Amino acid sequence: MCCKRILSGVTALIFVAMTLFSCAPRTGYVSISGYAQGGSYIVTLRLPGKGGSGQELKQSIDSVLTIIDTTLSGYNKASTLSKFNAGEAVYPNEHFLQMYRLSKGYYTLTGGVMDVSCGPLFDLWGFGFKEGRMPSEEQVDSVRSFCGMSRLVSDAASVMTPEGKLWATSLIEDDSLSQPMLNFNAVAQGYSCDVIAGLLRSRGCEDFLINVGGEIFCQGLNPEGHGWTLGVDKPVDGNDVMGASLQAAFSLDGKPYGVVTSGNYRKFYVVDGKKYSHSVDPRTGRPVEHNLLSATVIGPDATVADALATACMVMGLADAKAFISAHEEYEAYLVYDMDGEFRTWRSRGFPQTK
Repeated sequence: MCCKRILSGVTALIFVAMTLFSCAPRTGYVSISGYAQGGSYIVTLRLPGKGGSGQELKQSIDSVLTIIDTTLSGYNKASTLSKFNAGEAVYPNEHFLQMYRLSKGYYTLTGGVMDVSCGPLFDLWGFGFKEGRMPSEEQVDSVRSFCGMSRLVSDAASVMTPEGKLWATSLIEDDSLSQPMLNFNAVAQGYSCDVIAGLLRSRGCEDFLINVGGEIFCQGLNPEGHGWTLGVDKPVDGNDVMGASLQAAFSLDGKPYGVVTSGNYRKFYVVDGKKYSHSVDPRTGRPVEHNLLSATVIGPDATVADALATACMVMGLADAKAFISAHEEYEAYLVYDMDGEFRTWRSRGFPQTK
């Protein structure tokens, strides 16, 4: 699987340099920004008619993101996830339990391609929470043998103690002995967007765009009164600034959508002239080798869009096209290499690109 830092909202880009929040009195929109999960977030929204200020909403958003970080981050050594992976008993909150349930569902939906239990594999290749690089074939096969959500229960809550305590080993359904280690990087930021969206709706907000580290959830209209316009970055190695060079742009219709792009051009390393991307296939235990450069997925929420963008990048072009075509509730825009040139494919319902 892989991490995503690829998609930028074109409308949201004008707010990136602003601090905290700024207000546009003519429209009632504000832009709220801050730091989250090792990066930044920006939320552009129209304030509800009854009460609520930008500052109050920022405090609420920051609080939500702090809770998610202390629950799901593998980089935060004091988080619930880090303690869980270290073999400690934890008292998981609803975010942890929901993330696990959803991830198990995505594992089934994608035929094992989207697998958050492969944390040790990502670490082994240097794309997880630990240092690593160029493992031997024997190391890869050994680690892969004790990964896989197929050996884990469907719902972590079902194996908690009456006091609400959970051990990692309690999740194991088969006869394997190795403790599972989870990595939610492929879905945590999309999930963060969805949690923030729920918060905004509860405060009466109807028009907003949420961007957490590049993952997007939006609904309603932008300050110009149109559906939000988003851009897909050109998947060129070295294109590290979101929005600096766009492959395409498209506009949405105002309905609620999660929109996420995953790609292989911002996190990789080269050894002896060969590129090793951070998209690791859980089925083989090795970084993928194919011509798909980026996958943008639109779904009903940002968590599933996040998961499926990751899955598409693991599947490769042909399987990603087949998967999206077979699931009409999702749309995708794929950028791939064909004899050194960029080519694109978009599903039937994906918005027209500019």
